[in-house]
Amino acid sequence: MTEMIALSRERGGGAVRRRRRRTMMRWGGKLLQGIITLLLVSLLIFFATQAMPGDVAKVILGVNATPERLATLRKELGLDAPLLQQYLTWLGGILRGDWGVSLTNGAPVADTLSLRLRNSLTLGALALVIMLPISLVIGVVAAQRKDRVFDKLFMGGSMVVNAVPEFVLGTVLIALFGTTVFRIFPPVSLIPPADMPWWHPLALVLPVTTLVIGGVAYLSRLVRVSFIDVMNSEFIQTAQLKGLSTRRILYRHALPNALAPIVPAASLVAAFLIGGTVVVEYLFSYPGIGLSLVEAVGNRDLPLIQAVVLIIASAYFVFNFIADLLSDAGTGRRKE
Repeated sequence: MTEMIALSRERGGGAVRRRRRRTMMRWGGKLLQGIITLLLVSLLIFFATQAMPGDVAKVILGVNATPERLATLRKELGLDAPLLQQYLTWLGGILRGDWGVSLTNGAPVADTLSLRLRNSLTLGALALVIMLPISLVIGVVAAQRKDRVFDKLFMGGSMVVNAVPEFVLGTVLIALFGTTVFRIFPPVSLIPPADMPWWHPLALVLPVTTLVIGGVAYLSRLVRVSFIDVMNSEFIQTAQLKGLSTRRILYRHALPNALAPIVPAASLVAAFLIGGTVVVEYLFSYPGIGLSLVEAVGNRDLPLIQAVVLIIASAYFVFNFIADLLSDAGTGRRKE
């Protein structure tokens, strides 16, 4: 009997090790796939920016520059080299931490973007921190009142909000709270470069609110669906038949299981925030990397454009990779 128990444990341990090994191989494959994707994205970014109309040397020296000065500057910048060689030189610099030099002000791109990246991270983090608890509360309340007035109003309102672009939503907030109606908050978020964003809380209200509204409308619907599925499951019905209190069923049984698919969804929402942040920063003149991208495109500052787009693509990949890991971990726990 003892030998059978030991053999059973050994087989169980072997199954766990094999499952972990398959999980690690799957995660390693996704990581490798992501790295290859980022390399392809970097290739696309570089050649797309090179295909932009205009001459970088003329942008720097002006239209009245002599051909000799233009040729000298192109040689200094390496613009006379073959495109593939330029790409390899640029990519090698990126891997070494050298993001190049801005063509607009002559400063290193890394220094130019460091403060802007801090501002963007602050904006996105504030929106995410506010968005998650609000989405959880609204989604749970709507699920508890399924097909009632609150639920119907919530579903209709969330569909409308999801259909409205961030640019339109932000414009409406500016019109209501920043200009002609209430004039409570500044319509533009002008933050001095040396200041921390949270030193100017009023300037953050409208940009953060724009991101939060769209995120809550999406994420709270996921919370509602997940919570309804859990409440209709057999183990919740069994807990109800045992006479457990509604509060205990809600907080001890329903919520932990309902949160399992929501956590990776929150990572995806963080990834979608990246694209929304670019629009919101431009709309409110918020000094982040989104506004830097718009300004760089207008000035044809190729190193700055390439750096910002690569940062956005990398962040999008990281959040999607985290969402995949969390989703796999949650699936594995439910199977166990």
